[in-house]
Amino acid sequence: MSFWIPAAVLTAALLIKLPTIIRLWKDPMLRAVGGLLLLACAVFVFVAPPTIHWTNHVTGVPNISAPWVYSLLTAFCGSCLLLIIAWRNGLADRSAATRRATRWVVTVYSGVIVALWVLFALAHAPEERLRDLDTYYANTPYMREEILLYLLAHSVAVLITFRVIWNWVRTDGLDAWLRWGLKSLGAGYGCNVLFDATKLTAVGARWSGHDLDWLSTELAPAVACVSAILIAVGFIVPHAGQYLHDRWRVRLAHHQLRPLYLLMRGVAGGAVAPLLRGGPELRLTRRETFIRDALLPLARRIDEGLRERAYAAALDLGHTPDKARALAAAVAVQDAVAARGRAADDDGAADRDTTELLKEIGALSRALRRPDRLQAVRALAAAPGRSVPVHE
Repeated sequence: MSFWIPAAVLTAALLIKLPTIIRLWKDPMLRAVGGLLLLACAVFVFVAPPTIHWTNHVTGVPNISAPWVYSLLTAFCGSCLLLIIAWRNGLADRSAATRRATRWVVTVYSGVIVALWVLFALAHAPEERLRDLDTYYANTPYMREEILLYLLAHSVAVLITFRVIWNWVRTDGLDAWLRWGLKSLGAGYGCNVLFDATKLTAVGARWSGHDLDWLSTELAPAVACVSAILIAVGFIVPHAGQYLHDRWRVRLAHHQLRPLYLLMRGVAGGAVAPLLRGGPELRLTRRETFIRDALLPLARRIDEGLRERAYAAALDLGHTPDKARALAAAVAVQDAVAARGRAADDDGAADRDTTELLKEIGALSRALRRPDRLQAVRALAAAPGRSVPVHE
């Protein structure tokens, strides 16, 4: 699998998160997420064989990409642990224990990075290796310790992160999008555990005189790519999923108001002016405002007796109380529209409470989409000798 695919996915995740990170820069959790994604992108850019060769060629030092990539991966591990500290303790926690844990992570993983460069300076690794450096130099003094050090530092970080994430997934009250994001993150860090296991197995085989290099050169890179994609998806899903859900909800509400909007447009003799600019929320607000403005004077002339009979009829037809209220309101509004030419000064019209009707315009509009139900309710409500029974 190409290293550029996970790099592109991680970059997309970073770009999606970037506006929020910049706007809420003081948020330690968001800073940790940004740093983690940035470092993950850098790892996959610099671990690609063409980039490894370019780095070695530019610096003139064979295999100097090794400590550089290992350092990026170690910094990624530190970002994982800092993110876990922010998640576990909460944004408002500024306790001594939290500050001490943060300092511990920064100090230890900074020390690991320094040690990686010192070990590389002490090692003798003259032959450039683009894909199999870990196993090729597994028995070389100082390079052996360097390889083991970065793998152990990575293993500790991903194991802790994996455990905390899966404990969080099992908690109650999580938003559905957040839960799916956490599951993807957990699977991604689980793949990282598998990456470390394959690398350590291949290196250990070299120590014992066996050749399992394919685990390091073939399986481990594929697992790392899958891991990166899962981690990127884990960060994208809660943000993008909630965004798309909100947009869908707003557009659906706008669409569901169309029947009532068309009815009120005939009453008001006009329409909502088209917007050259403005998002779905603004269009929804304008439609709601237009409907309420047109419905308000009409609602005060609604035949309350007809609405009560229609409500009772809807209940008798087996509708739930909420649906029965919406159907009864729709029947009464249609009747008021049909008879709007009559006198507008009915007794008590000005004192009539229209709050509930104006508030439930969504249910009223949805009821207008079912003319068959409205006709059945209207026919039963208008039956000779029909009275209004008392329903609980």
